[in-house]
Amino acid sequence: MSHSFADFYRGKRVLVTGHTGFEGGWTTAWLKQMGAQVCGFGLPPATRPNFFDATILDRGMTSVFGDVRDRNALASTFTEIQPEIVIHSAARTSPRSCLQEPVETFSINVMGTIHILEEARLTRSVRSIVLMNSNACDEQEMHSMRETDEIGPNQLVSASLASAELARSAFEQVFFQKAGTAVAIARIASAIGGGDWREGRIVPDLVRAIISGQSLPAREKEHKLRVLHVLDAVRVCLLLAKNLFEGGQKSAARLDFASNGNCISGADFSEKFAGLWNTADAAPSSSSNRRGSKSNSEPTELGWSALLSSDQTLDWTVEWYRGFCSEPSSTLKTTQDQIDRYMRIIA
Repeated sequence: MSHSFADFYRGKRVLVTGHTGFEGGWTTAWLKQMGAQVCGFGLPPATRPNFFDATILDRGMTSVFGDVRDRNALASTFTEIQPEIVIHSAARTSPRSCLQEPVETFSINVMGTIHILEEARLTRSVRSIVLMNSNACDEQEMHSMRETDEIGPNQLVSASLASAELARSAFEQVFFQKAGTAVAIARIASAIGGGDWREGRIVPDLVRAIISGQSLPAREKEHKLRVLHVLDAVRVCLLLAKNLFEGGQKSAARLDFASNGNCISGADFSEKFAGLWNTADAAPSSSSNRRGSKSNSEPTELGWSALLSSDQTLDWTVEWYRGFCSEPSSTLKTTQDQIDRYMRIIA
């Protein structure tokens, strides 16, 4: 495909951590489609079904099942692959998981990040590193917390992610300032899209309820969601990695995209999702092929803004799951078609 992204990434050696997860899986699928030499490093898929298996993601790439806390395994992968670009998306951001396993969450988020930074520092081929972070890391909230405040699972997640950001800042100032490697953090709001099966997430909960014939999970009108498609989120990381590769340290920063996306109440989201699912042909509406002109997000300093409106995001998400449920073998084609469609929007 002839495209500025594809032209840049074609042939590039890219290491994606967490490739067996949701955001990491879509990142890997997009990179593969652009002709990058992709290596994924991550734990085996945590759910059944999952995006990794549904899209046969390990074809046409190097897939390594490993733990970012296992420095020896990570070092071997860096040595063998000699990546030019590293996109780290193996953080744990689930408040439920953090509440159940707080030590493991801190270990994954903090030491996992440090291991990535250290191996990148020791691998001369690496020129850009993007650490994909979550809007669960809210600096204002962290700074406003007092010892008398009630601490819950969200604060545990925020603390672990904030610690990882501090580690990135220290490594950048001590090791990367004079090196040929640039590192940046991209804070991104939770994204939705096909292939997310994690417990406690609104889309997987809706899909499970619909296909099992159960009542939709109750959502409060007051509860607001930011609707951001996973391809909008992944584009942040790909664009940032490209800028770091080409611009070096002057492009290194912590960029906050967590406020971008289209707001909708949880109840309205559930109602629209179920309505789209139950349409006669479940075909993507004409809005699926238009530029996301109704998106309410504002351009950031990177020149990025969400391109898909909330309606388009819902269209594409329902399209993916409907295809998977009706004909699982079509999932790879649906994924590739959606990436192609998205790339035509940004062409």
